[in-house]
Amino acid sequence: MTTTTDEREAPPRSSGIDRFFKITERGSTIGAEIRGGLVTFFAMSYIIILNPIILSGADGTGRFLGGGTDGPNMAMIAATTALVAGIMTIAMGVFANYPMALAAGLGLNAVVAFTIATIPDVTWADAMGIVVIEGLIILVLVLTGFREAVFRAVPVELKTAISVGIGLFIALVGLVNAGFVASGGGTPLQLGATGSLAGWPILVFVVGLVLMIVLWVRKVRGAILISILAATVLAVVIQAIAGVGTKGAGAANGWSLNAPALDGSPVSVPDFGLLGQFSLLGSIEKVGVVTVVLLVFSLLLADFFDTMGTMVAVGSEGKLLDETGNPPRSRAILVVDSIAAAAGGAASVSSNTSYVESTTGVGEGARTGLSAVVTGIAFLLATFLSPLVALVPSEAAAPALVLVGFLMMTQITGIKWNNVEVAIPAFLTIALMPFTYSITAGIGAGFLAFVVIKLALGKVKAIHPLMWVAAAAFVIYFTLDPISDALGL
Repeated sequence: MTTTTDEREAPPRSSGIDRFFKITERGSTIGAEIRGGLVTFFAMSYIIILNPIILSGADGTGRFLGGGTDGPNMAMIAATTALVAGIMTIAMGVFANYPMALAAGLGLNAVVAFTIATIPDVTWADAMGIVVIEGLIILVLVLTGFREAVFRAVPVELKTAISVGIGLFIALVGLVNAGFVASGGGTPLQLGATGSLAGWPILVFVVGLVLMIVLWVRKVRGAILISILAATVLAVVIQAIAGVGTKGAGAANGWSLNAPALDGSPVSVPDFGLLGQFSLLGSIEKVGVVTVVLLVFSLLLADFFDTMGTMVAVGSEGKLLDETGNPPRSRAILVVDSIAAAAGGAASVSSNTSYVESTTGVGEGARTGLSAVVTGIAFLLATFLSPLVALVPSEAAAPALVLVGFLMMTQITGIKWNNVEVAIPAFLTIALMPFTYSITAGIGAGFLAFVVIKLALGKVKAIHPLMWVAAAAFVIYFTLDPISDALGL
């Protein structure tokens, strides 16, 4: 029996998973997607530990979140944080086919805990109701096309600057999380906690970073994941021998967040009692409509533009953007992100948003939503295996943020630095993200500079109408405290 030339040269049939996620079409493989998904999870799994710590820092009208007057229910917050992150990340992968993960937003959760929940007479249910309102408003803006239209109105040079700025931002986040860079002494930041490097956790970070760089330049497949796992093993060994404590427990050179040691069983039954514990309109009765509007606006603007920056950064790193800097299926991406914001409030774990740490998975080779599904499944498993998740200290995962920060920085050549009309806004965007520790602040500074420069040159027609709207919103955002003081709020 013979075969024809056409039959011999026919390409192999792709699997259903390959076709659904367009894995081959985007130049990826199932193996790369799985590795990328796991790397993203390890890079952002700290939120399972950090979100309960932040949300437990305040009590809403005498009651802690998930608990009574004695203290918060940390295990319940952690389990629900992982649950919502898992469900919404899987939704991002399945419905938007984008390699981007979501979880409770850092910064946003601090606003909820220390600005909203501490208002007299406001309960945790009221505070989370404000988060739900914010998420629903953003969803309406997406469904009406406004949010996507604003995104498309941004000049491509500014989109590039946003991606570069986020690269510097996440590199700084990695260095700070590892304790390699710290505040203290006579400068805002310095090398280590005392001006020099000391302590076993710093060694874990340095070894992990060196190993990651070596494997990366030698083009070893899975370099980021291998380095994270190797650094974790080193951390576990060090902890077993030296018994290093955490900085929160008073150890000057201790682990930044969690000690890599297994305490008891690796499996625990999760408690999701926080689900549905929100009051949609309760805050209006307590503090009035004007105050609620200002609180919603501050959350909304940060959520609105953080996601825009993250989706650009992920798309740039994975070469998924079109010639105008827009990712595929941007409407679906924004819909899922908006629903996640409301879902986080409805589950009482604060607004969920897209995580820039997703770029670490893309750096590992992820290009499709399958990696997001893998990350989401890992989060769901973490609701049962939280002790195992805690084995990975931030010092072991932080090198991935530093390396990906470098990779994103390489896009800076796409900005025309000899054209001051875009160079100055781009510079402010890039510089202020790490300097203010805020993606939103960097984007706002770039937008305002762009509008001001065009006005100064008499090029009003070059300003898209939606850029005017965004600039006006940022003026209010940057002056929110004076406005609140003037209104006596």
